[in-house]
Amino acid sequence: MKILADAHIPYLQGVAEQFGEVTYLPGNQFTKETVKENDVLIVRTVTRFDENILADSNVKLICSATIGFDHIDTHYCEQNNIAWRTAPGCNASSVEQYITTSIVRMAQKHNFELKDKTIGIVGVGNVGEKVAHACQLLGMRVLLNDPPRQESEKSDTFVDLDTIQREADIITFHTPLTKKGQYATFYLADTSFFKELSKRPIIINSSRGAVVSNEALKSALKKGEVSGAIIDTWENEPNIDSELLEMVDIATPHIAGYSADGKWNATKMSLQTINDFFELRKDPIKLLPIVEPENSIIDLSQYKNDDQLTKALLYSYDPLEDSTQLKKNPHKFYYLRS
Repeated sequence: MKILADAHIPYLQGVAEQFGEVTYLPGNQFTKETVKENDVLIVRTVTRFDENILADSNVKLICSATIGFDHIDTHYCEQNNIAWRTAPGCNASSVEQYITTSIVRMAQKHNFELKDKTIGIVGVGNVGEKVAHACQLLGMRVLLNDPPRQESEKSDTFVDLDTIQREADIITFHTPLTKKGQYATFYLADTSFFKELSKRPIIINSSRGAVVSNEALKSALKKGEVSGAIIDTWENEPNIDSELLEMVDIATPHIAGYSADGKWNATKMSLQTINDFFELRKDPIKLLPIVEPENSIIDLSQYKNDDQLTKALLYSYDPLEDSTQLKKNPHKFYYLRS
């Protein structure tokens, strides 16, 4: 079996070779020619996998070491007997950390108490659930919006988008990017969305770039319809909007899920998928363990005030460091992301 893997996916080398002949290339070098003879692709979101790359290839399985799948033409794959899999939930804890530390930074900048704020979470899957739990621990009021889940679960846990537009001080998006269907999320936050906001909220997008219209967000910032923005995922990556880059409070190069444990989980899930798909071995895949940092778990209950909590959270990760680097070097988007 021939496998082509993104060279920037960690923990693969020395383990993937048990399945066959493995070639490693940077994600932007996955082309029709380099893909053609391979049975399996292990990828990130750098390249779009559609007919232009997959036609007349030997590819039987695409494993994306990510939670999203908008970089895969799923319809083409299904029509041409190419299986595709993602790594759902692999980086949920990492994104939760990114969101909470970013909110803490905004609280410092805008001088507000977390316990006084309401956060609206749009999309309550693996990541959204983690974010909701963390925000509750921080003392925030949490509103959950997830129409597909609300419909299937018949639960009163969820609120509609109108409620979030009306009551939320912070709105964070955690949906996949979909362009079709009743609950399509492409440009979910568009011009009309921003016009209906009541409390000039802070907008956070760490899902997919086109869930939030970048042009509409720029307009909303200029008009004062929102009071700030934290953007990790952008339209047209890596060629991101330079004007929006300067306008937002925190700007990062699609790295919210890029923690060591998130990458480790994604790699393990991808390799397990290959193993299970081809029915290669019965025992589970094993990777080298992650070297855990000292004090890797923060017990929020031990902190008695916001100042202590802020210091603890920002000790674990400070998004302003990544934001400063991107704002200085937007042309190095992929380098900073890797």
